[in-house]
Amino acid sequence: MANIKSAKKRILTNAKRAARNKAAKSGVKTAVKKVEAAILAGDKAAATTALDALKSEMGRATAKGIYKKNTNARKISRMSKKVDAIG
Repeated sequence: MANIKSAKKRILTNAKRAARNKAAKSGVKTAVKKVEAAILAGDKAAATTALDALKSEMGRATAKGIYKKNTNARKISRMSKKVDAIG
């Protein structure tokens, strides 16, 4: 543990930010899994609903600076192609 007061504060701040980032990334991963599960099931309606949820989750994470703008666009684009490819 650090001795300097500002270093102690920084450790606490970093822990809070890491927890927030981890929660946001976890939410995105869960949303991706839901979209992929719907794609494998061949259910286009469920896939589009899950894709909308993924878009909002990714948008929030990108707005908070967890993902870069181009990373967000790339992931959404790839998922949209997969959903569109369903019969």
